[in-house]
Amino acid sequence: MAISAVSLTIWSLIGLALPWAIQTLVDSFFITHNLAQLDNITFWLLILFLIQAVIGFVQNYLLIYVAQRVIADLRMDIQEHMLWLPLGFFSNSRVGELVSRVTNDVAVIQQALTEVPISMLRQVVTIAGGLVLMLILNWQMTLFVFLLAPFLVVTGIAFGQRLERISVLVQDRLATATSVLEEAISGIRVVKSFTKEKYEQKRFADRIEETFQTIMKRTQLRAAFLPIVSMLGLFTVTAILWFGGRQVIIGNLTPGKLVSFLIYMLMVAAPIGEFAGQYSQLKEASGASTRIFEILETRSEPVSNKNQKQLPRVNGNVSFKDINFSYEPGSELVLKNINLEVKPAQIVAIVGPSGVGKTTLVNLIPRFFDPSSGQIEIDGININDVDLRSLRAQIGLVPQETFLFGGTIRENIAYGRPNAKIADIERVAKAAYAHNFIKSLPDGYETASGERGVKLSAGQRQRIAIARALLKDPRILILDEATSALDTESEHEVQDALDILMKGRTTFVIAHRLSTIQNADRILVLNEGRIIEDGSHKELLAKKQMYYRLWSLQFADDPNHGKKIKNKPAPSQKK
Repeated sequence: MAISAVSLTIWSLIGLALPWAIQTLVDSFFITHNLAQLDNITFWLLILFLIQAVIGFVQNYLLIYVAQRVIADLRMDIQEHMLWLPLGFFSNSRVGELVSRVTNDVAVIQQALTEVPISMLRQVVTIAGGLVLMLILNWQMTLFVFLLAPFLVVTGIAFGQRLERISVLVQDRLATATSVLEEAISGIRVVKSFTKEKYEQKRFADRIEETFQTIMKRTQLRAAFLPIVSMLGLFTVTAILWFGGRQVIIGNLTPGKLVSFLIYMLMVAAPIGEFAGQYSQLKEASGASTRIFEILETRSEPVSNKNQKQLPRVNGNVSFKDINFSYEPGSELVLKNINLEVKPAQIVAIVGPSGVGKTTLVNLIPRFFDPSSGQIEIDGININDVDLRSLRAQIGLVPQETFLFGGTIRENIAYGRPNAKIADIERVAKAAYAHNFIKSLPDGYETASGERGVKLSAGQRQRIAIARALLKDPRILILDEATSALDTESEHEVQDALDILMKGRTTFVIAHRLSTIQNADRILVLNEGRIIEDGSHKELLAKKQMYYRLWSLQFADDPNHGKKIKNKPAPSQKK
């Protein structure tokens, strides 16, 4: 950027020398008729043109390099920052809008960060140098120009303010359109199942049409701005020709000086006009930068600091002490006075009506959220005092809706350990009852899973997720409705894989299907943010309270129905 600025300054100074050379040329054949001087000036003028072209190439290349580097770095910075933002940020944001910030808004502010400053430097050099040379040539004509210039400046500012407002609206509407498109593509199965293709097409078309109409309003302003400024510029040139012609007639100027003055005046006027255009560019960028810095200024998760230590390999004793939690300060508590201690390798099931805080409770363990008060300890260590990455490295999560990335099955299983050997990947796949179906695929472990694992069934995706968790080898495991979305056959297969995964690990199981957790070591019943029951399946049935009512609702005809949790050795993969 510095080299580009220096090159631009030299380029501009050479440009200021050209009118002087033209003045000498004109006077040499109109007044002095000196052929030798004409040849000499023409030669050096060609040399200046060549030097200016070389410097212009250097300046433009470096400027484009900086501009593209800024875009790339800024996009990477935003993406890196977003990855460390708390889950609450994403709960209140639309994916499409975030994508639009990283792509569209960054491109808008790129010009304000690179091209505009360099261009303004060129304009400052040209204007300052041009005004000095104009004053030297004829101060009366320079004063006359100053009287006419304010009309151009005021016009540029007026248009710039309106352009800022409309440009911000353009970016907002483009972000909305991007969100609508992202939602339709992400939910394409729902769209097709409800035959809402026409509806989604119209919804996106309406947003694009709104964006188009807003862009056209901005285009109208820009289209009107250029002719108006050009007209004012031509009026100014005409006035200068009139005034300058009188100066030549009365003998205060030579024809060469008048031509030179006119060129200097145009050289000065052009940057002033460009200032107005760049003012509008800066205003456009201000709206985009506001939205980008809203993301960058959002507080990220407390990854680590000098006072935090690495969490050593833990046994898996988890303690909740006086935990209260609300999603927003001052809002209603979701969890209230939670006190709980889970021993290493215990299987603890958490049940209760929807919306009572089951998932919220387990989300506090890997610090997806931090409690409003109280503390959580693992093996007696406060999780707020340890490096966040070292904490999460020992926690495995198998959610209800498994997310697979668009790479191969091998890459998905090895997501937590990218350098894992294929033997280890196959070992955990066998333990997760996934090896057989993977080997039957066209490319085996190198088969592409498709975006979000769309090419695989729900049961297959879930078993790959279990293999992924097994390879990570966590000490604490969280199963959040891991089998609720599966059919009966797939549920049995996945449950067998989960039994392998849970063996020897402290496990928290969230389940609506009570049949899957009746052999858990402990069952916690949550209601209205509190633990109201704690015991084994038989103990809670004997109490005949909420757990008994939930069980009766699910299995009124057959209280012994359901598959039990059990730990058993890894299965044979032979058919």
